[in-house]
Amino acid sequence: MSASLEFLVNLLDLEPIEVNIFRGTQPNEERQRVFGGQVAAQALIAAGRTVDHGRVHSLHSYFLRPGDPLVPILYEVDRIRDGRSFTTRRVVAVQHGRAIYNMSASFHDDEAGLEHQFPMPDVPDPETLANLFERLEPWKEELTDWFDRPHPIDQRHIGPLPWHREGSGEPYQRLWIRADGELPKDPLLHAAVAAYASDMSLFDTILAPHDVRWDDTNFMGASLDHCMWFHRPFRADEWMLYDTDSPVAAEGRGLARGFLFDRSGALCVSLVQEGLVRSGSSATQ
Repeated sequence: MSASLEFLVNLLDLEPIEVNIFRGTQPNEERQRVFGGQVAAQALIAAGRTVDHGRVHSLHSYFLRPGDPLVPILYEVDRIRDGRSFTTRRVVAVQHGRAIYNMSASFHDDEAGLEHQFPMPDVPDPETLANLFERLEPWKEELTDWFDRPHPIDQRHIGPLPWHREGSGEPYQRLWIRADGELPKDPLLHAAVAAYASDMSLFDTILAPHDVRWDDTNFMGASLDHCMWFHRPFRADEWMLYDTDSPVAAEGRGLARGFLFDRSGALCVSLVQEGLVRSGSSATQ
């Protein structure tokens, strides 16, 4: 396990401080707000710590307020239902006495049923692609803060990097992702790492057709919600193809979809995220 991945595993090791209440630490980084993937992953861990059987099969969540990166986050778990094959939990992330994030998660015992899936796209193998550190090396002096942070997820983009496209492109993006090292054999941890990684690039697909950048003064973007469906067991420390698209952006909001395939071509996780995409004078409101 790399030092960066050990950092993430420790970040997801929540402290139980009362029945159904957990505390999550914050990374020692300079950020304007807490990374959404971190909150989603920690909330999923909190939910799973209260479940006796079954694996997570779906989560539906809303980002309510920007998280404060300087104080811990409390995760309050509501044990909504304990069924024979399905278990449901609600998690509220709290800072400064206010909810910043809300998640509903459902857990399901393994069982057989009908099966079909979309085929995995034909793409280059991850070993033939440069990692993100290598791709960003020419901009290292401009991205000092980024290079100084731990990066527990190895990302290998297929085609141009979303932040360095010349002009607008198509609303599609594909990349290989995996945890940077070997994880313990805990399905909940692997699902949480996938949740963390899934929020790192999905929003960029919404921006791909538009000539905007995150640092533009006339643009404001933020994740509004994040939903995931876990179809099959997988390992987050093995390569997964992250196939994303954005079917629509309208009324100041954009929608992105994502699909995670393992190396064998099995579709393991599906995702949907809606984001705030304000531009012009509305960006400062």
